Amino acid sequence: MKSFAMKALAASVVAAASMAAAHAAEVTLRYTHFWPSASRVHTEVFEAWAKSIEQASNGRIEVQVYPAQTLAKADGSYQATVNGVADIVSTAQGYTAGRFPLSQIAEFPDIGATALQTGCVLQSMYDDGLLDKEYQDTHVLYMFTTGPGSLHTRDKPVPTPDALKGMRIRNPAAIPGQFLQKAGARNVSMPAPEAYESMQRGVIEGTAFPWEALQVFRLIELTKHHTDIPIYSTIFVTAMNKRTYERLPDDLKKVIDAHSGPEWQRKAAAVFDSLDVSGRKAAEERGQEIIKVDNPMQDPAWGPLLKSVVDDYLAGLKKQNLPGDKVYAAARKFKESCPATAS
Repeated sequence: MKSFAMKALAASVVAAASMAAAHAAEVTLRYTHFWPSASRVHTEVFEAWAKSIEQASNGRIEVQVYPAQTLAKADGSYQATVNGVADIVSTAQGYTAGRFPLSQIAEFPDIGATALQTGCVLQSMYDDGLLDKEYQDTHVLYMFTTGPGSLHTRDKPVPTPDALKGMRIRNPAAIPGQFLQKAGARNVSMPAPEAYESMQRGVIEGTAFPWEALQVFRLIELTKHHTDIPIYSTIFVTAMNKRTYERLPDDLKKVIDAHSGPEWQRKAAAVFDSLDVSGRKAAEERGQEIIKVDNPMQDPAWGPLLKSVVDDYLAGLKKQNLPGDKVYAAARKFKESCPATAS
């Protein structure tokens, strides 16, 4: 009896191992991004994407998500994915200066009023083939953006551009960087995760950030003044290492393809727009000063500065023999069909 029991136990172990092997993932993908692990962007966008991939592939694809720069630093994560250190990345194009000049037209202050609208414009620009050359080294899954970025300062309010003169302000990307430079601020470039400590230590006096980022990166704890003026939107790409994608069997490629494009742009936008609402509300509840600038492109103080940033950026693209005017015209056209709010 004892021998029979041992044989039965051994058989059950072998059967269990066989079943586990049958359900083991065939492909493991390492997914890197810089958002904190507790953020809704991580849980409701990236982890949700990973779980959906795993379910749609019946467990044949496992996605390991590495938040908070744990696999690659924010400003090197796109290249890390090109090189195969990571298989998938979600990152800001602005972290790689000069690499995505046409994409960054979507950062212009007059392109979108919400993450839904601006992200739709950016995704449409890519889907229309206008940005193909900028992403030749990866397999793009989907584009997305924040809502409009405004100015947030610790001790000094900014009612007009003149108030920015001499202030040390975090510069997140090319468009807000030009804006701050023209206003006379002292640009300080750094990835978003470094902003809290830098403001806490006095390295920066303020930052250009969307409302959602104030909560995600805890700047709401340090800022006291906000100038609610859309000076830019941060653009993002979720991209995959080309070799990793090409090595997938055709049926698993279809799973990845089904999790690419406008649907996931809209899912990301819903989270960002919701966080913008709660971020602004948090500032209001703390009694922090909010200076609202309506119709900024037509505002006598802010409008000329914003327009000059757009004009100068396009002039710079022209000097590089890049079709900036064409892409800008296309972006404004896409804006007409891209809704600012979900229906």
